[in-house]
Amino acid sequence: MTQDPIPIDLFRGWPNPTLLPVDSLAQSAATVLSTPALYQPGLQYGPDEGYAPLRQHVATWLSSFYPPTAAKRTGPISSARLCITGGASQNLACVLQVYTDAAYTRNIWLVAPTYYLACRIFDDAGFMNRLRGVPEDAEGIDLEFLEQRLHEAEQDVRITKPLHTLPRPWSKIYKHVIYLTPTFANPSTKVVSLRRREELVRLARRFDALIIADDVYDFLQWPSDPSVPEQEYDSETALLPRIVDIDGYLDGGPIDEWGNAMSNGSFSKLIGPGMRVGWVEGTEKFSYGISQTGSTRSGGAPSQLASTFVDQILHSGSLQRHIKSELIPSYRARYNRMMGAINEHLLPLGFKVPANTQPTAGGFFVWLDLPESLTGDLLAERALAEGNLRIGSGSLFQIEGDGTEYRRTFGRSIRLCFAWERVEVLDEGVRRLADIYLSKFFNLKTTTL
Repeated sequence: MTQDPIPIDLFRGWPNPTLLPVDSLAQSAATVLSTPALYQPGLQYGPDEGYAPLRQHVATWLSSFYPPTAAKRTGPISSARLCITGGASQNLACVLQVYTDAAYTRNIWLVAPTYYLACRIFDDAGFMNRLRGVPEDAEGIDLEFLEQRLHEAEQDVRITKPLHTLPRPWSKIYKHVIYLTPTFANPSTKVVSLRRREELVRLARRFDALIIADDVYDFLQWPSDPSVPEQEYDSETALLPRIVDIDGYLDGGPIDEWGNAMSNGSFSKLIGPGMRVGWVEGTEKFSYGISQTGSTRSGGAPSQLASTFVDQILHSGSLQRHIKSELIPSYRARYNRMMGAINEHLLPLGFKVPANTQPTAGGFFVWLDLPESLTGDLLAERALAEGNLRIGSGSLFQIEGDGTEYRRTFGRSIRLCFAWERVEVLDEGVRRLADIYLSKFFNLKTTTL
């Protein structure tokens, strides 16, 4: 009897447990819970804007990673521009509660393929069947397509003012929402070019749109060329200015006190998803509005105790060292191992890695287009049944609720994750995928499962 191959999971988008900074967290928790000046505020409701020391230390940290010269700021980021959140997903829900109206806000425009789990958050906010996909090219979001669709949406003049979420002193209601991950997008791993980022801000200003940028992978970057020595690459400076930075300087800065862009940050990819701590950055007025979300006003700052733990490892420099010495080298090695296997086993079979304009890799994922004879659903089904291998079919990342003629299904693509599985089996997973493709679709066999 042939023994089943060991399970390999190239779908799960989680950090590998060996990359969690457990020792640093244990030390920070012990410090907090043994210091009354720290645990007393940590165990209370906390200020609406979040734990003040963490806000200040995040502002300092971001100022060094997104330097003023690159972001064209006049000085460091102010903590007044920041609000601590319960993570990127929780904050996305809060943003929709404060800054959209389910009747007046026309559509949610999402770069497609998209982070599919965001779709239900938009649905819950009243936008079911009003999610609209925007395609990508080598530079990221297709702005020509988006502008045309925005013009079409503007023809709907039936509702001229908010009906459900009326403007309040701490908020405004935007007419459109544009959602994307500008750097190392999940799942496509595309990076939106600087030119496109600037054009996107101008477009958002013209159409009264709020750009929600999930900037959750920015700190995980390395050269896509494996031959570049680590010491020759600057991993402590951002690849590009964020869209919120560009809204701060472009054409004289924001057109009003709210601005048209926000940065949705998270410690999930840097410390661990279970911490449930993140931050939002925008104009001072915008970030204050997030702090006034009803659930925050009632229950206090999200993740108040966890914020005190995070503050300890951030202020001490432990997190920065962890990113530089552990995460980036580990993820780079994982990425290179998977890409080496892809180049050797899949590209010769007709699989393709979509073009990208940046010489830098990062994030958690690799996106592949499939040969003409294959669909992602069928390959994922066969991979699991025949090879005990989990992969993500591209159809999973389509825009749920986009019923327009422009909807894209991504049925001939797949997503592979190099962050979760043991590094030793990454190339085996790719070889197994090639073997399944050959044996099941062409009756050939190259390796032994």
